[in-house]
Amino acid sequence: MSTRQPKKNRRRSPRNRDAAGQRRRQPDSGHANRLPFTKMHGLGNDFVVLDMISNPVSLDTEQIRRLGDRHRGIGFDQLLVIDAPKRPDADFTYRIFNSDGSEVEHCGNGARCFARYVLDRGLIARAPVRVQTKNRLLELHLKDGDLVEVDMGRPDFDPAALPFTAEQADEYSLDVAPVSGEATVSARFFAVSMGNPHIVLLTDNCEQAPVGTLGKTLCSHPAFPQGVNVGFMQIIDRNTIRLRVFERGAGETEACGTGACAAVVCGIQAGLLDHSTKALLTGGELTIEWQGGDSSVLMTGPAETVYEGSISIETPLAPASPGDK
Repeated sequence: MSTRQPKKNRRRSPRNRDAAGQRRRQPDSGHANRLPFTKMHGLGNDFVVLDMISNPVSLDTEQIRRLGDRHRGIGFDQLLVIDAPKRPDADFTYRIFNSDGSEVEHCGNGARCFARYVLDRGLIARAPVRVQTKNRLLELHLKDGDLVEVDMGRPDFDPAALPFTAEQADEYSLDVAPVSGEATVSARFFAVSMGNPHIVLLTDNCEQAPVGTLGKTLCSHPAFPQGVNVGFMQIIDRNTIRLRVFERGAGETEACGTGACAAVVCGIQAGLLDHSTKALLTGGELTIEWQGGDSSVLMTGPAETVYEGSISIETPLAPASPGDK
């Protein structure tokens, strides 16, 4: 037997009120917008890519943090922003934000995804693609299969380039307590800038390396005023390394392209590696080449699209740069 009331006897709630007579909250359409995005990854180092040329939007630091939340947002290691070039020899501007909202200078795995994105979507019809980062001009080439080669520019071994408060040397050391309150250890490492700051520690066993303790402590050490990415490198032979990296603003990731470049370059500079070396990371394999001196570092690896979507953001769409306060 139906309990549905006859239509003529049904009591209707006034418009904009619920059944209890309470006023319904109306959405503010002037502040909620759908933001299209593409999820990509390079060896498990995952990114959200935003095309700010086609869909200009203004995002502040807190909004970037919310997008990067893996439980309440989309989730990513870094947010990659494609924008119009600001110099005549570049095709695009490339900005990178960590999941904590901080902007960083460089991301090698992201650069490969950047190249795949703009070419697959017809934003540019030819390779190489020249992109302007915060402090470098990168050249991106398509290789056989799904591989992308990135000219990462020249490494800089001057501590001031990181910046790092130290006199230039072949190797450095800092006395640190990996865990607060525990005994200090002497951490020995190489240091180099790949457009972003890196230090590289040698380890006999990459799987057992103290990435989450010593790596985290060194990452925020006051000797590095802007923080530093910390790599733990195990040398397998002169052409192969294993590597784990604790990244500024992201923690340990499955792969770090600039970290792989930094590790191999430091190994070559120290006479431990040959000029072409495979870097085995948690997420997969990169090939790094460096001929020494003033030559550029070449990084080759895959880039893949995972899915596309859109998410609601509470900000008006407007031609402005993300990361603004």
